[in-house]
Amino acid sequence: MPIFMDRHDVSDTVTAEQVAHLHQEDLKVQHKFNCKGFTYWFDDKRKMAFCLVEAPNKESLEAMHDEAHGQVPHSIIEVDNRIVESFLGRIKDPEKSGNEEFNIINDPPFRILMVIVTKTLSLRSLSDNSLDLVIKNLHTDISNMLEGYRGRVVKHKTDYFLVSFDSVSNAIVSALKIQNLLSASNSDLKINIGINSGIPVTENKEIFEDTIKLAERLCWISKGKVVVSNEVGELLENEILNTPLDKNQIDVINEKDENFLNSLMDFTEREWMNTLLTVDNFSRFLGYSKPQLYRKVISLTGKSINSFIKDYRLNNALKMLCRNKGNVSEIAFESGFNSPAYFSKCFHETYGVLPSAYLRKTIDI
Repeated sequence: MPIFMDRHDVSDTVTAEQVAHLHQEDLKVQHKFNCKGFTYWFDDKRKMAFCLVEAPNKESLEAMHDEAHGQVPHSIIEVDNRIVESFLGRIKDPEKSGNEEFNIINDPPFRILMVIVTKTLSLRSLSDNSLDLVIKNLHTDISNMLEGYRGRVVKHKTDYFLVSFDSVSNAIVSALKIQNLLSASNSDLKINIGINSGIPVTENKEIFEDTIKLAERLCWISKGKVVVSNEVGELLENEILNTPLDKNQIDVINEKDENFLNSLMDFTEREWMNTLLTVDNFSRFLGYSKPQLYRKVISLTGKSINSFIKDYRLNNALKMLCRNKGNVSEIAFESGFNSPAYFSKCFHETYGVLPSAYLRKTIDI
């Protein structure tokens, strides 16, 4: 049976004790709707309650809440218990404290999410697999660092970590230490880190979907610093007096730049495979003149719009080559290049090898 997480936006006068009472009312009638309540979270600051419930469907969950107390959820998403636990640290009620009649849980599910992307700067060391060893050792060091700062790894792939933190200080300090892991070496890798914060259920379909998306996008504008959202920056300011941080290593983007970055990435993700894509297309979509767009993108990413889209395409082409998604010509056109020869030239300039050589290597593996 599916498992759902819902969000209730409550009034400013609602207390943790009242939410605990509503949860007990749910448990009294849940059998009527073939539901099973696992636990809940309450965010007193944001006045939101979140329930984790096994139910036949969303309608049954809504009917249970309606009969129990009339507080129908504002949003409901289907979730995986293991993912919820990775993000939030639990999927059942915490131990009861004190002598309360029932368990009062004042535990907000607001989390700091970190995305770590390891980027390949050169593939020249393909022949002896030395790059694979560097990546393996780096990821081991990153995992150990995260564990030491109580980061819960939600997802880990060959070039990607998604990590959940309860504490902004732990997230920032670990990020700075991870960012410096390669500083003393001549590695062909780069670490990009983006950090955002948010709640698990919004109007999107997936848990923490919009929070993850912005954290990933912040990685695209990393220029040797840890890039954090405006909200994380504000949280950091509140703790900075008690935390020894080098702010020269942290880039806090403001809300206006966040909005621009989201618009830029929305359009890029939609159009990057279009071989006819031009700067004029970006200019019209984003509502900037070409000179304004140039200055804005340079300021945010350190690249021109043409360099930005070229790097975006090459990054995706590298993944397609890695997964053997076609020959060089097919991947060139599929990734938005209008010429296999130009694609090979750009790929070689960026990674130090021709895509055909890299493709042969992946096939041999």
